[in-house]
Amino acid sequence: MIIRLLSAALVAGFLAAVVATGLQLALTSPLIIAAERYETHAALDADEIRLPIVLAHAPAQGQAPAQGHDHGNTGLGAEWQPGPGLPRMAFTGLATLIGGVGYALLLGAVMLACGRAPTPERALAFGLAGFAAVALAPAIGLPPELPGSEAAPLATRQAWWLMTAAATAMGLYLILIRRAAVTILGGLVLIVAPHLAGAPVPPEGNSAVPAILAAQFAARSLGIAFVFWAVIGLAFGWAWQVFGRAAAVPAHA
Repeated sequence: MIIRLLSAALVAGFLAAVVATGLQLALTSPLIIAAERYETHAALDADEIRLPIVLAHAPAQGQAPAQGHDHGNTGLGAEWQPGPGLPRMAFTGLATLIGGVGYALLLGAVMLACGRAPTPERALAFGLAGFAAVALAPAIGLPPELPGSEAAPLATRQAWWLMTAAATAMGLYLILIRRAAVTILGGLVLIVAPHLAGAPVPPEGNSAVPAILAAQFAARSLGIAFVFWAVIGLAFGWAWQVFGRAAAVPAHA
């Protein structure tokens, strides 16, 4: 059973990663590159504004600079990023592959724990539920963001995303699997609760990224996530049946 689960998850994760990576390179990567240009220009403009201030406070000849201040650091390149072109494509595909296999494993484990045989149709339904929990529900409060967008602290956003995804998944389980009046009510409360609590609010400030670019990125990212989860579900259900038939043939030989 475990070998069958792992094999089906690998196949589903690989197929979903191939499809999603192709869509990312065609639809969202150009938007990310454009946003990085806006971010770079904004940082350079800010450096030009700070330069007269830095010169005005520069230490006299022979005087040591003040400790703890690095006026030469513009903030560009502070975090490592893969190089443009093939390295970025490779890391994008690798990250999508790891995520796809992990989500496929989770989907298969949840289906088996719920006592549902993984057929393509049923796995597709579970995959769409995974999309709603992991991508759609968190995007209501925290839409996918481009580089240079104003955002709340990362730890706060991650905590809210995790809470929203877990609450939505449990709510869908209570509504769609348990299907009792009390569980449906409890599921609705769980789904709504994170949004009533509110997503982390970004700090006030002007974003360097145009609003139309951010809106396109959010919409395209959600569309790709929908396809990603749909492929995971269909591919997992298909691979599960294929590996099941392959295991049954030697047993009857």
